[in-house]
Amino acid sequence: MAKLKLGKAPDLDRLTTEHMIYSHPILSCVLYKLFNVILLSGIVPKAFSYSYTVPLCKLNVSRTKSVTTDDFRGIAISPIISKLFEHCFLVIFGEFLHTHDNQYGLRNRLDAIVQYFRHEPVLTVSFKVVVL
Repeated sequence: MAKLKLGKAPDLDRLTTEHMIYSHPILSCVLYKLFNVILLSGIVPKAFSYSYTVPLCKLNVSRTKSVTTDDFRGIAISPIISKLFEHCFLVIFGEFLHTHDNQYGLRNRLDAIVQYFRHEPVLTVSFKVVVL
């Protein structure tokens, strides 16, 4: 949770990073179990794919120039729990994930993980347990 940025817009459920950080410690246990179920079943909740887009003006001086639709870019606001899952997934499996040079929009690989699960019904992962 520490990697998520504070002060960002709330998701569709009006949850923010602050809700996750300042919540009761049991939330971490619940999310841990949820994320394990997702990994074991290979199915990501459909709600992880919901988002809304906020148009942001690219121009610094939009008051002195008439703006067109080309002067805006969209920012997708995704569910905070799906972002948290993606961060956890990258910590565990990040070294096995590689991006192609043609993958210009998803260079940080975060949203690509949800896309992968949405299109691939099963993920086979083998774990090696080491007892110390």
